Amino acid sequence: MSWLRRSFLTGLVVTVPLFITVAALVWTFRMVDSVAIPLSTSVLGREVPGLGVLMTGAFILVVGAIATNVIGRRVLQQTEAWLLHVPLFKTVYAPVKQLVAAFSPDNEAGFKKVVIIEDSRKGLVLGFLTREFTIDRGKGLEALVAVYVPTNHLYLGDVVVYPKAQAIFPDLSVEEGVRIFLTGGMAIPSVIREADKT
Repeated sequence: MSWLRRSFLTGLVVTVPLFITVAALVWTFRMVDSVAIPLSTSVLGREVPGLGVLMTGAFILVVGAIATNVIGRRVLQQTEAWLLHVPLFKTVYAPVKQLVAAFSPDNEAGFKKVVIIEDSRKGLVLGFLTREFTIDRGKGLEALVAVYVPTNHLYLGDVVVYPKAQAIFPDLSVEEGVRIFLTGGMAIPSVIREADKT
């Protein structure tokens, strides 16, 4: 029974975000197509295949351009703050945004780089560096690293804190690290070199 329950919950955690993402994309394209088809028919006199996808891409590009503007960023932050008061929106949007932002190199709180930790109990542990910080336990400052270790795909995992001295930074990009986890380790290169410490 415990195996069934664990397998069902794991399947639920994997399936629900996937279903929501696909449903959201289908809904978005249908909504854009419902505007694009009549627009192309009235302006050009015929339907233009792919216009809905083109309009969606253009919309995302415009939102990105506005978000990089100081005033636009403030407007989007205020709109986001209002929408986060809606329970269902908050439940779906916040985790998805955090996951997407984790892979953005411009995000201060995102994955910084791939890290391998020498753990005396588990051997070598592969994960993503999320933060470097220091702690003072009365013996002076100690350098530590916070490492996110995915345990089920990418959006479930553990945050483990290790001394920085135990960390090895391989010459792997965050994208390569993601590929390694998504393929169950099959994408690990045959030779991994430590990144330059400069």
